[in-house]
Amino acid sequence: MQAARGATVAPPPQPAAPVLTAAHRRRLRGLFAVVALTGLVLDVVTKVVAVGQLEPGRPVPLLGGLLTLLLIRNPGAAFSTGEGITPVFALAACAVLVFVVARLVPKLGHPAWSVALGLLSAGVAGNLVDRFARQPGPLRGHVVDFLQLPHWPIFNVADMCITAAAVLIMVLAVVKNVGIGGERYPRGATPAQSAATAPSAGRAVVDDGPRREVEDA
Repeated sequence: MQAARGATVAPPPQPAAPVLTAAHRRRLRGLFAVVALTGLVLDVVTKVVAVGQLEPGRPVPLLGGLLTLLLIRNPGAAFSTGEGITPVFALAACAVLVFVVARLVPKLGHPAWSVALGLLSAGVAGNLVDRFARQPGPLRGHVVDFLQLPHWPIFNVADMCITAAAVLIMVLAVVKNVGIGGERYPRGATPAQSAATAPSAGRAVVDDGPRREVEDA
């Protein structure tokens, strides 16, 4: 349907962005920092304990075999994938971490996004520590993995943080339609919204002397 001459076209609904004070933004960034540092410390500590207490190649079943502790050195990405291009993963992780901290964190406007980005940063930084600090050398260090579930690749706490972040980001962006700044995107205009935001929808307004409405133009 084309609107006739003189018809008014309403703009599409815009996301409602919350008005945040400087103190609120500081709290959101503080929440991000707490989550990121907590996840990073937990990952580093558990890896140190695993290396000190577990023998490579000797599994330790727990919880009736539901969880197994099995120490391996992983040159690949999360869940032991992509072995053989370790420096590429290290550089990519650095780029991701810089992007999150420099570009995304300043835009934070929702606490759940603070948690999601904190988990993502913790996971990326945790494995990045291994890339730089462990053998065989900087950018080529092998990541310590030691947790195994049935029919699942061996992983670590950093991998858990990355996975949790991915799930939370999907829920926020796709299910809840919440932007990183806290804006909420409409799923679709309801009849009431359509009447309020697009009064000329479904009809044309023509200028023919006194203004009159022609239904279903």
